[in-house]
Amino acid sequence: MINHQVRTHRSAEDFPYEEHLAYKVAQVAADPVEVPAETTEMIINRIIDNAAVAVASVVRRPVTSARAMAQAHPVEKQGATVFGIDGHFSAEWAALANGTAVRELDFHDTFLAADYSHPGDNIPPLLAVAQHKGLDGKTLIRGIATGYEIQVNLVKGICLHEFKIDHVAHLGPSVAAGIGTMLDLDVDMIYQSVGQALHTTTATRQSRKGLISSWKAYAPAFAGKMAIEAVDRCMRGEGAPAPIWEGEDGVIAWMLHSPDRTYTVPLPAPGEPKRAILDTYTKEHSAEYQSQAPIDLARRMRQTLIRAGRSTTDIASIVLHTSHHTHYVIGTGANDPQKMDPTASRETLDHSIMYIFAVALEDGTWHHVDSYSPERAGRPETVELWHKISTVEDPEWTRRYHSTDPAEKAFGARAVITFTDGAVIEDELALADAHPDGARPFTRPDYIRKFRTLAEGIVDKQEQDRFLAAAENLENLTDLNELNVRLTQDALATAPATPEGIF
Repeated sequence: MINHQVRTHRSAEDFPYEEHLAYKVAQVAADPVEVPAETTEMIINRIIDNAAVAVASVVRRPVTSARAMAQAHPVEKQGATVFGIDGHFSAEWAALANGTAVRELDFHDTFLAADYSHPGDNIPPLLAVAQHKGLDGKTLIRGIATGYEIQVNLVKGICLHEFKIDHVAHLGPSVAAGIGTMLDLDVDMIYQSVGQALHTTTATRQSRKGLISSWKAYAPAFAGKMAIEAVDRCMRGEGAPAPIWEGEDGVIAWMLHSPDRTYTVPLPAPGEPKRAILDTYTKEHSAEYQSQAPIDLARRMRQTLIRAGRSTTDIASIVLHTSHHTHYVIGTGANDPQKMDPTASRETLDHSIMYIFAVALEDGTWHHVDSYSPERAGRPETVELWHKISTVEDPEWTRRYHSTDPAEKAFGARAVITFTDGAVIEDELALADAHPDGARPFTRPDYIRKFRTLAEGIVDKQEQDRFLAAAENLENLTDLNELNVRLTQDALATAPATPEGIF
C-alpha cells in the first residue's frame, strides 16, 4: 500500500493533476491486476447477502416507491433488472431501486475506521451498469473489487462524520471508480468521473440524526445513481471540478476540517491485488453495526439473569460503557429524544442502542421485522426498561474502535446492570459473534442461510435455488440478469399502494 498525503492546495500553487487524490484513485481503478481468489469468494458472499436483505425489504413502502420510479423508466434494449420483478429498466433508476432495497433494513455489510461505510452499497449500481452493458461475471467481480477497495481506503483515511458530512460522500467516488474498471476506461476519464461523483454526493449527516426518515435508505442509492450519471457525462467528454478534494474551495477546505488539515489515504500500489473487501464484515442482526455486539451481549446476559433468578423488572439501571461513536451516534450522547420514543420510526429505533439492548435483553433474540413493530416498541415494560438504559464513552473502547491492529479493533461495549437491591451484574463483548474474529464468523453457509431465511415465504424455493446457483457460479456467468431475484406474485401483492409522482 502507498500512503498518500492529501491536503488543500492554493489555486496559485503548482499542483499537477497527476498528484490529485482523484487521479490516484483512477490509477487504482485502471490497474488490470488480477482479483485474488479470496476476494472473489467474498464478493460472491456479499452478492448473496445483498440479495437476502433486498428481497426482505421489497414490499416495504420506501422500496416500493423506489421500484415505482424505476418502473416508470422501462427500456426495450439492454437495461438493468430490479429486485422482485421481471423487466428491464434504465440502469441508473434500477440502481436507485435496488440500492434502496439493499439499504432499507440496515442489514448488509459494514466497514468502520476513521469514518463509517456500508461498502455493499457499491454492488447495486455496479451490477446495474454491468447488466446494461452486457458484461460478464468476471468483469463485474473486477468492478466490485475496485469499489470496495476505494471506499474502504477512503474510510480509513478521511473522517467525514466529524464534520457532519454523510458517509455516502465516499461512495460516489468508489462507484465511479468501479464503473471505470468494468468499462476499461482510461485514467483521465475515471479521474473526471470520480471528481463529478464526489461533487454531486456530498450531503450533511442529518439523514442519520433526530427523527430519521426513509431517506437513510435512499441516500446511498442516490449516490450510486449520481455516480452512474457522472461516468456517463464524462464518457461524453464532460469534466469535473478539480482538484475536488484538495482545491482551495474544495471538500477538505470547506466541508471537512479546514485548509490546514492533512489526511493520509492508503491505496494499493501498481500491480497490488485488491483485498479491501476482506477487511469488511456483515450483519447477523438487522440493526446499526454498533448494535451487533451489544445484541449478542444482551442475549448472553439474559441467560446470566435467568441462571441468577433475576428479572428485568428488578433492574434499576443499565449503563453501556462504549466507544465515542456508539455513545454519540446511537446512544444517549446523541441527545436525541426520539431515540427514547416508542412511537419513533423504525429507522430511528434502529439507531437507538437503548431500545435495541432492552428488546434483546427481554427477548433473547432479534428479528428484522418483529423487533421493530409498533406493538413491540410500545410494550409498557419495554419502555420502562428502555428508559433505564444510558451510554457513556469509555476512552479504551474508543481507542480500540480506531485501532489499526485487527487483534485490538473492537465495536462492542461493557454492560453494567444494577438491580433495585444494589446487586450488580457486568459483562462485555468486543466483537459481534458473526464478525470474522467473533465467536461464530460468517462463512458461505451462513450467507446462504441468511438468504433462505429472509426469502422464506416470498421467493419460491426453485427461484431461491436458481439465484444461489447463479451467484456461486459468478466467475463463469455470462448473463448477469440471472442475479435478479423475483418474488412470488402473492408477496408482491402485499406491497403498499404509493401515490403517483412526476414519472
